Amino acid sequence: MKLSIITINYNDAVGLAKTINSVIEQSWKDFEYVIIDGGSIDGSVDIIKSYQDYLTYWVSEPDQGVFNAMNKGIGHAKGDYLLILNSRDVLNGIDTLKSIFEDQYYDEDILYGDVFRESQGKIFTKSIFPDTLNFGFLRHGMISHQAAFVKRKLHDKVGLYNEYLKFSADWYFFIMAICKYNSSYRHIKEIIAVCNTDGLTCNPQNFKAMREENQRILNQEFGAFLPDYNKLDKLEKKGLNNIIKKMKNMIVSKFKVLEVMYNIFSYNDIDIK
Repeated sequence: MKLSIITINYNDAVGLAKTINSVIEQSWKDFEYVIIDGGSIDGSVDIIKSYQDYLTYWVSEPDQGVFNAMNKGIGHAKGDYLLILNSRDVLNGIDTLKSIFEDQYYDEDILYGDVFRESQGKIFTKSIFPDTLNFGFLRHGMISHQAAFVKRKLHDKVGLYNEYLKFSADWYFFIMAICKYNSSYRHIKEIIAVCNTDGLTCNPQNFKAMREENQRILNQEFGAFLPDYNKLDKLEKKGLNNIIKKMKNMIVSKFKVLEVMYNIFSYNDIDIK
């Protein structure tokens, strides 16, 4: 079983070097490595050339954005499974691929693991994803493509990443694969990658536009299901509000009891210290 790792980059020479090193230092070597650079002018090409003996294919030329570059990489990949690990993202340790693929055989369409998340070089949280991927999770949630090994043949069925989308093409691919094409999957319960969060989709200024883009997709692809899930959301919210209200009433009641007791003791001039 062969794996293709794809890295895309644009003017991030430092981040690119980190990503490349995390790949080529892997103790398990049965993979090919493809790098798609968007015509960088910051020294990234020199970095790529210094590692080209480790690469199956690389190119540096202008592209039409992140998802266009990812699709270019898929077009040059020959492995049974694909992993897209972009500049600044790194594999979590030199034995990451060995622990997953050595002496292992998989038939699922998607293998996905968990990730650490870092910003400015510091890990601040980790994401542990559910064992079950369903519409209830994916309509608002997402697995990390940095920790997802996707069968190359699955793109023949589901399609490539939608280049008309600005933020959500990877989420769109996964929700369509799981919820429309009933693709098989397996959760690998390991931290596979350290994902950088300093990019486009993690910028709070883009959150509103991302939600709107996702909602358009949900309306277009799953419009018949949304009213039912919106009702469930309201019921869950109502139930949560009821629980909060009961807890608040209990707390208020206890404080009232304490207040009465305090007044009684104070009135009788009893020392309660």
